[in-house]
Amino acid sequence: MSFSVVTKNELARVMGTRRCCQLAELAALVKMDGTIQITGQKMALSIVTENAAVARKVFKLIKKLFGLQTEVMVRRKMRLKKNNVYLVRIPPQWGVENILIKLGMWDGKSAMYTTRVRSGLVAKECCRRAYLRGVFLGGGSISNPEDTYHLEIISNDEGHAQDIRNIMKKLNLKAKVSLRKNWYVVYLKESDQIVECLNNMGAHTALLNFENVRIYKGMRNQVNRLVNCETANLNKTVNAAVRQLENIQLIIRTMGLHKLPQGLRETAELRLNNPDISLKELGEMMEPPVGKSGVNHRMRKLEQIANQIRKRGRPD
Repeated sequence: MSFSVVTKNELARVMGTRRCCQLAELAALVKMDGTIQITGQKMALSIVTENAAVARKVFKLIKKLFGLQTEVMVRRKMRLKKNNVYLVRIPPQWGVENILIKLGMWDGKSAMYTTRVRSGLVAKECCRRAYLRGVFLGGGSISNPEDTYHLEIISNDEGHAQDIRNIMKKLNLKAKVSLRKNWYVVYLKESDQIVECLNNMGAHTALLNFENVRIYKGMRNQVNRLVNCETANLNKTVNAAVRQLENIQLIIRTMGLHKLPQGLRETAELRLNNPDISLKELGEMMEPPVGKSGVNHRMRKLEQIANQIRKRGRPD
């Protein structure tokens, strides 16, 4: 089961305690997945979802808020995944118009319906959170945090997408809107913002799981960076030691160590006998001890001598 489905199953169990929040969430679900049918002078309303838990929630909200006759039907897709599709339907009856008015989709007079969000419906912060939860249940998804950080809500209406973005903005969520084919996508990509969004919607278990993965990924990335850094430093040290040994061997073959000043001769002999140790350890072995910078200075002197020999060529 995907992280997105698990999150939706959790949110489907979250029920607002206030009527205003319940109306806001139901309005979001209807705007995302609802269809209005007109039969004579009566109206019918259908909400379609592929998630059984979401279908149950829609059914409960309609019965609790309006008490109208409601049907739930299950159909099976014949293409692609062949999974179940759940249809929550309010058959033609008096009272459907009242639902549309309460949900801010109809003014009760004109024949015009709107998908824009009525400001009074989301005037309170608790109602904005409920509406956000509803649109996510109706058309949202979240990627598995082990792969990438991405949360999105899709809508086929640009105005509604902008309303969703504005609601998220009031909840301190910096969402963006992009066009993908014929759909408007409201999305978040920053992990901190996704965590805040999950918290606002009430998906606290999903939030904890998300945070656990994020912490694990952070620690793993930090370990990888440290390992890469240590490996790079080790390679640098090994390469430097190999170059130092080559320089000393060249000096031995051409002029001999006995012609070097005492400090350089001691350093060269210690490096020959201890090819694997660091400059700091090399300096600690000297009498008197020499600091790392001092040893490094001597190594540069030995390299200069070796380079001069290479320029002159090997003497007769």
